[in-house]
Amino acid sequence: MHNFVCCFSFVALLTCVKSLLPPPCDSEIYCSGSILHQIQMAKLFDDDKYFVDMKLRSAPGELVLSAFQNLSNAFPNGTVPPTKLQEFLDANFEKPGTEFESWTPPDWHDKPKFLNGIADNELRVWGGKIHDLWKVLGRKILSSVKDHPELYSQIYTPYPVVVPGGRFRELYYWDSYWVINGLLLSEMTNTTRGMIQNFLYLVNRYGFIPNGGRIYYERRSQPPFLTLMVESYYEATKDKEFLREALPVLEKEYQFWMQTRSVAVKINGSSHVLNRFYVQAGSPRPESYSDDLELAEGLADEHKEQLWMDLKAGAESGWDFTSRWYINGSGTLRETRTSQILPSDLNALLCRNERTLASFHRLLGDGDSAARYQQAAARRTAAMEALLWDAEKGAWFDYNLLTHSKQPEFYPSNLAPVWAQCYSEPGMADEAVRYLKGSGALEFPNGVPTSLRDSGQQWDYPNAWPPLQHMLIEGLSKLPSTEAKELAFSLAQRWIRTNWLAYVKYDAMFEKYDVNGDGKPGGGGEYEVQLGFGWTNGVALQLLDQYGATLTSGGRRVRSDLLLPLLVSVALVLR
Repeated sequence: MHNFVCCFSFVALLTCVKSLLPPPCDSEIYCSGSILHQIQMAKLFDDDKYFVDMKLRSAPGELVLSAFQNLSNAFPNGTVPPTKLQEFLDANFEKPGTEFESWTPPDWHDKPKFLNGIADNELRVWGGKIHDLWKVLGRKILSSVKDHPELYSQIYTPYPVVVPGGRFRELYYWDSYWVINGLLLSEMTNTTRGMIQNFLYLVNRYGFIPNGGRIYYERRSQPPFLTLMVESYYEATKDKEFLREALPVLEKEYQFWMQTRSVAVKINGSSHVLNRFYVQAGSPRPESYSDDLELAEGLADEHKEQLWMDLKAGAESGWDFTSRWYINGSGTLRETRTSQILPSDLNALLCRNERTLASFHRLLGDGDSAARYQQAAARRTAAMEALLWDAEKGAWFDYNLLTHSKQPEFYPSNLAPVWAQCYSEPGMADEAVRYLKGSGALEFPNGVPTSLRDSGQQWDYPNAWPPLQHMLIEGLSKLPSTEAKELAFSLAQRWIRTNWLAYVKYDAMFEKYDVNGDGKPGGGGEYEVQLGFGWTNGVALQLLDQYGATLTSGGRRVRSDLLLPLLVSVALVLR
């Protein structure tokens, strides 16, 4: 099963995986070349992503390349002035967004049933407004993207999608897991099925799912949530035939991660295989071209390539960017070495995928395949406990392949195995709860921060992100202890309150929030905080569904199951 084992040298690593990787984007407009370089370095737009999302006005692209070469030849050193670059853009490109047609999901309907379970009237009205946002975020790709792909950076997919929002105007991989769970609560099963079919289509086309629906994402993926998307859909519909059709594609994606993203590490005489994020593409990201080029200034060529590879691996992780990927704890973004870290959350997710694939095979009557995936999950659990688990601290920590040691800082991902239910002893989850309570991460009124380090990067303090909140809450809520369940509710109440306060203030949902400000959007990183927002909506709807009977917009509740014990306690004191 594990075709790729540990090769730490850069050259050996390239040799190991070369034949397994998809071809790079070969567009000399959207992925490399003089047009990309000059336009991005001229900073004509506030966001580098704007240019690489623009559509060519006409084919063939060779004429555009030739016209730009002629334009460059007219200026010293071939550098075109910004005013001439803008004229060239106006003549040859259209604004982003022209690849879509207006589309309202036909299975959207008013007042889905889950709203009836929300006791607080203000939260129920707000839940209805979040449900309305699916209509705003729906997109259908024009057929011309399929017929004339050379005009677009957009990757064609056959079914409409619900996008995150803002600058993220195309589908994104791991975002869609929480979007899909929200859509299912909104009873939009046809839209959900179409989104999953798009991802299955992408696996069949590329062998994996790109980071997002653009050709400049073709060499990197994101955390592999497709198997869990299919699980959510199956739980809602019990559509066994759809599961039967999807399963071989899910296995194909799993093999991609095992063949191109796995590492064997020896410890205490035993060899263990775990996974990491890794992207073999040593060039700047087209959508952040000027940032990447400037960050690498002064480095030797081979170090530039390594940095750009690790920045892309950071983007593949979904945590772009964070001090979590710095190779030493006091480093800067320039010391990002994502590929040299074995992440606790990626391996917890793959463990949950392995157990879910086993359950799918059991459902379809294939006991041998079910046993094979169950054994893979058991091997991974043992590997995680050998390399990531810290019995003294009581949590799972990322493993640094260069220092052969665990990374000691707090991240919500340190508890990801609790969410994945991927541990061998029940007491480990109880220890993880104690770790969380003693970490200092629960001291903030508006969510659990992504780290306790203020690096200026968006996946660090003081930002709190919806998927991390939900994974923590879901993991805690499934534990048998009352303490864990109460903590899960407390975190849900904090998160819903800060989302609701922001909505009241700004009439918007944001991609991230500040843990210190009531309803304050997050900040930092490479771009302004984005509105929309797909996974924020999905997480809010899931928490409103799970805890709607007791959540309040004011942050207070009286739970009926605790009222009697409270009265008894008061009576005893009064005696």
